[in-house]
Order: sequence, then structure tokens, then C-alpha cells
Amino acid sequence: MEYRYVGEMRERTASFVAELVRLNVDVIVSPNLESIVAAKLATKTIPIVFLINQDPVAAGIVENLAHPGGNVTGISRLTRQLTAKRLELLMEIIPGLNRVGILWDANDKSQGLKDYETAARALKLQLHPMEVRGPKPDFEAAFQSAGKARVAAFIITRDPIFLDSTRQIADLAMRYRLPSIGEGSEFIDAGCLLSYSTNLVENSKRAAFYVDRILKGAKPGDLPVEQPTRFDLIVNKTTADKLGIKIPNSILVRADKVIG
Repeated sequence: MEYRYVGEMRERTASFVAELVRLNVDVIVSPNLESIVAAKLATKTIPIVFLINQDPVAAGIVENLAHPGGNVTGISRLTRQLTAKRLELLMEIIPGLNRVGILWDANDKSQGLKDYETAARALKLQLHPMEVRGPKPDFEAAFQSAGKARVAAFIITRDPIFLDSTRQIADLAMRYRLPSIGEGSEFIDAGCLLSYSTNLVENSKRAAFYVDRILKGAKPGDLPVEQPTRFDLIVNKTTADKLGIKIPNSILVRADKVIG
């Protein structure tokens, strides 16, 4: 196994991919859209398997889901397609909610923020970007801006700089009395209020299955892109109690897991 971790150093993505291509690995696997785009530009022969949040057709990675074509296939986690559902969950928990924050990496050039803006407009919500920048994000300033904007809850996107700082984000959310919903269970484990996402363990297993098929001779372009069928709603009732929030039974009965 050859590992390359980009983390906050996005500018090194292309060079890391180039290293793997020079090593002539049998398969390249990545959960990061930038890495997949770089890999597709770098090689037309080495198979590439992705686990990405975005729509792979809209991102230009594959021709279509049923017949990807070329040397790329994988799993679409539909993270961005769940934006409206996350906002609706916050509206269920906080009656009269009208202003929502979104913790956002200003260096992220994906469509994620626009997707949330579109969903918020449809639900008649105001969206306030709580912007930070790596490699040393100022989370305190982001929460201060949310306070000034009278944000009543916020969303945490699944960005590497946030995944590396889940505990700090959860602690600040508690200090500023802000309920949160994250794009993955890691945020719940750290102490945030809700998460709603595809089942990441199952996604990873399916990606491993694709790698196995390719190593046994299957062509990536002939393997349909899979989309998840299972979505996990996790509630941290301990955090809800600390925030003085009563989680409606309509959410508790739908939750796949309740902590506390």
C-alpha cells in the first residue's frame, strides 16, 4: 500500500498523484474530488476508484453512472444531495428557525456552499457562511461572526480541516450555545448535536469490493457507479440536554442511533 495524505496542503495534490503514477500502482483510490480530478488528468491507464461527496457526472469525472467509461469508477456518497434534508432536520428541532450558519473552508472551490444556498432559499432560510481558512483556521472568529449574525444553528461540512478539529468545533458550539448538524458521524462522536449522512463504513466496503474486482481483471469503465441506499441519522441527546433542546419524538423514532 502506498499512502499519500494531502490534508490541508491542497496545493500538493497533483504532486502526490504524480508520485503514485510514477510508481505504477495497480489502482488509485481516493475520497477527495480534487485528487480524483488530478489522477484522471495524470493517467488514462491506471484504474481509479473514488468515494466522493459530489455528483461524479456533474463533476466531469465519468460520462454516466451506468457506464462510467475510461479508467474511473467508484461510489458517490450523495453528501451534497442531502443538504435540504439537513436543513429540514434543524427546522424540526428549532421552531421558527430562520437563520442558519455553515462552517465553510474559504479555500474549498467545490459547489457545496452553492448547494446549501439553493436549499436554504427553497426553505426560506437565510444562510450565513462561517468562513475559515487553513492551515490554521480561526474557528473562534467564525463563531463570533455567527453570534453577530444571530445564527440559531449551523452546519458542519465534511472538510479535512474540520475532520481534524471535531472536538474544538464541538466545544465552541457548546460555548456559543449553537446546535449543529454534521455531514458525518465523526462530528457526533466529538459532541455535536446531529449528523445525517450515508453510511461511510458501508461505502468504504463497497469501494474495497470495486478494487477487488479491478485487480481480478474487471475494467473500471464497465463497473457502474454506485449510489448509497442507506442514510444514517444520529442524535446526541446528551448534547441536546446540555443545550436545553428537546428533540422531537418525530426525530427520535427515525434516528438510527441515539447517544445519551
